[in-house]
Parts: sequence; structure tokens; C-alpha cells
Amino acid sequence: MRRLILYIACLAFVAMACQSKKTKRNEPAPENHRTQAYLGIKEGGEWKWVTKSNGNEQWEYQGGVFKSVSSLHVSEKHTDHSFDIQFEGPGWESDKVGYRLYLDWRNAIDIFGKKTGTLVLHQVGLDGFDSYHDVSDWGVDVLKVGASLGMGSIAFWDGKQAIRVEKTDSLNCTTENELKKSNVTVTYHGWQINNTKTILQSSFEIEEGSYLTQCDHQFTEVLPNLATGLVKHKGTEVQLFNDLKEGWSCLATFGVQTLQNDKMGMCVFFRDDQIIELTEDEHSHVIVLEPENNELTYYFGAAWERDASAVSTMEEFKSLLSEQAKYIR
Repeated sequence: MRRLILYIACLAFVAMACQSKKTKRNEPAPENHRTQAYLGIKEGGEWKWVTKSNGNEQWEYQGGVFKSVSSLHVSEKHTDHSFDIQFEGPGWESDKVGYRLYLDWRNAIDIFGKKTGTLVLHQVGLDGFDSYHDVSDWGVDVLKVGASLGMGSIAFWDGKQAIRVEKTDSLNCTTENELKKSNVTVTYHGWQINNTKTILQSSFEIEEGSYLTQCDHQFTEVLPNLATGLVKHKGTEVQLFNDLKEGWSCLATFGVQTLQNDKMGMCVFFRDDQIIELTEDEHSHVIVLEPENNELTYYFGAAWERDASAVSTMEEFKSLLSEQAKYIR
């Protein structure tokens, strides 16, 4: 009986801890930090069923203000342009660049070009939900993702196209900030793909001084032909480098490929022993990979001509990536 009581008490403690974590505030990273993971949600408003300008009917969160949190179970009402999550999902940044993940059916990664070395994500989108599409002192959203893999998004290759993580039962997201690195973790419960349902846990980590994000994906079920890649833009240069990091290759694009018609480089580093094929679909350059023990790790990164790198050619971008390869473990 004593053991049973102790067991029940432990379960109660865990439940309380989990509930506390769900509501814990996540203040912006301290001034001495050079990285930040950030997640903001609206409070004080209400959900309303609306008809959007494009004719779509959906839930929309109206009123309220954004508050930072370290953990979130995504509402079943949430979809794209619901206005309940600050810049539509979690973001992470270093003193060089910022990224964000659409925390809805799109599940694609976007890029924030930064003109400053200070941390800014906690302020982005507070002066109008999508004001980050306008160039400001800190920078701007530079990438149009659309139906593509955007910047290194995880997907499944069906032989003809890359399918992002679209159909899931539920989503959870957490953020963590340490002195020299920050992390966003997203858990997709019940990803339905290839006649399989799996739990996918995706971790995105960035270090100070780095343009690269380390992506770690873990699956509960075996999935072949996992993929990642980069959005396709007409007129951009595409190269495959295998001399930047031993045991790794890098698919890179460079050219005028931002919403502001600026030059930008984008890349994905992947392990040589996991490549199945390099291919493409209508929207993306695709890298098909073989996971090991239901795990997959790769790195992606971007550099903008208006950030500290000032890259203007593929040669300059390659030189930057050669230096950045030190962040690959």
C-alpha cells in the first residue's frame, strides 16, 4: 500500500510539473546571450469563426496581446494565419541570422535576414502581425516559402514530390536558451505518411556566431526516403560541395532569391553515407536521405547580402560555409 501511495504521489508531482511547464514564461534571452529561441502566443482575446478574404472559413484569434512561453500544446483551432502565435510559430536566432517554423499544416522553415547582431525575435511582429515583411532596422523576412521545402524542412519523398509534415494528430513545441546556444523542439504526434503513423521529434539548435542550424529528427516508426532541401528560384546558381567538411556534402544555391530581390545563399549539409539521391520537384531542390536507427541529422543555413556576411557571389558564400563548417559536429 505504501508503494502504491508513493507511486500515485509521483504521478501527481509529474502532472503538476508538466502543467507548470505549459504555463511557464520564457523571458527574452539575457543581454549577454548571442542566441535566442522564442515562442509567443496571444492571451486575453478570443477565438472566432471567420471567412477570410480568399473565401476560406477558419478559426481566428482576435484581440489579446502576445506573451512569451517556453512550452505550447498547439490548439486544434490553429492553422495558417490564425493570428494566435507570434510570427506563426517558434523562432530561433544567433547574432548572424534568424529562422522560424510554421507551426501548422505547412510545417516549413523560413528565414529572417538580420542587419544587426542583437537579439530581436521577441520584438518581431508586435507592431502588426506580419510587419516583418517590411524591411526595418533589425532586418526582414527574406524568403517566400510557398509550397516548397523552404529552408531545410523535413519531408517524405514519394518518388515524385517532397511531402512536408502535413497530417498530424497534434503538435507540441518547447524552447530552451543556454549561454551560447538555443534550441527549439517540436513533437509531431501521429504524422500520417506512407501508410504509416509515427511520432516525429524535430530539434533545431543554433550557436552564437553561426549561420547554421543543426536539425535532429527522431522517429518512432521506420520511414524510408526521408528528405529535405531548398526552395527553387529561377536564375539562381546551384552547386554541390564535397570539400567543406570531411564526411559531409553541401548543396548550395546562390543568387537573387529574396522577397526584396536581394542576393542570398542557402545550403544544406548532409552526411555522405546517408544520401540516396539528389533530385527535384516542382518547387524544391530535394535531398533524399536514409536515416540511421530512426534518426536523421543535417544542417542548414543562409546568408544575406545585407547581413554581416555581405555575400555577393557563390564563391564568397562557399568561403563563408568553409568557415561555418566548424559548427558541424
